[in-house]
Amino acid sequence: MRRLFITGESGFVGRAFDRLRAHAVAQYGWELVSAGGAYDLQDADSLDRVLNHARPDAVIHLDRQDVAAEVLSDPVDTEDINLQGTLMLLQSLQRTGFNGSFLYVSSSEVYGPVDPAVLPITELQALHPQNQYAVSKVAAELLCHQWSRKLPWRIMTARPFKHIGTGQREDFVIASVARQMARIKLGLQAPRIVVGDIDQSHDFLDVEDVISAYLALLATGQNGEVYNVCSGKEYLIRDLIASMFYLTEIDASIEQEPTGMHPTGSRRVKGCNKKIELTTGWKPGIPMQQTLLNILSDWDARVAADAAAQ
Repeated sequence: MRRLFITGESGFVGRAFDRLRAHAVAQYGWELVSAGGAYDLQDADSLDRVLNHARPDAVIHLDRQDVAAEVLSDPVDTEDINLQGTLMLLQSLQRTGFNGSFLYVSSSEVYGPVDPAVLPITELQALHPQNQYAVSKVAAELLCHQWSRKLPWRIMTARPFKHIGTGQREDFVIASVARQMARIKLGLQAPRIVVGDIDQSHDFLDVEDVISAYLALLATGQNGEVYNVCSGKEYLIRDLIASMFYLTEIDASIEQEPTGMHPTGSRRVKGCNKKIELTTGWKPGIPMQQTLLNILSDWDARVAADAAAQ
């Protein structure tokens, strides 16, 4: 088994990696190796220590920040994590003798607002980052591209679009709706779903499909290239909520509170996944209805556990 090391293991995708290590990760021939202790992306000594312990054949540099909550409030920390942290990680890998594949996980936020007339968004779309998070991601992408030209590694960049699934925090729209539905079923909340703007659309992808895309890129992605990781479909949030009502058979009203929205974001988003498909053969495999069922079941269990603990 080849040794795979991931950063950002405490984030949504990192936790999903840990949950799937027994089957999804192993199916691609990888063993997920631990850091063997705490480390800081901005501390060279701690990075050298964990990488000497892990001795990875590949690294996936995941995002540990949430755009909505943390990034806009602390732009300096965002820059340090995404750009300086990536540089420190690359330098530590070089010092510790790494000679494998490195996948940098950027974000579709780098595209900024895109005219609906040019959807779906391809990797050739001009970048117009609209917040510090996206700016720092663009900078880190350029850094990785530079390193891909000077080292005998395979260094690739993934640009994931919005992803959902079990284990996501409640301050994301689909997770929030599922949590509220679970609370309604247990009589912990009035039959009313409070949401933000539901008349916008996004390209949503199940987090397990996101992970399989990253592993596919490690297998056959090309050095120096950038790949969208997305469903290639456009989902109206209002329609997804309607599907969740249907699946739960809940009768509740919807109250819109337009808070927590990205003021500079696009109201319609759809990505193109043809490049990653042509390069790796990867395609999304989990139907949206199954994703919603999994999320609803996950929140039923979480809300019931919380209620029992009180």
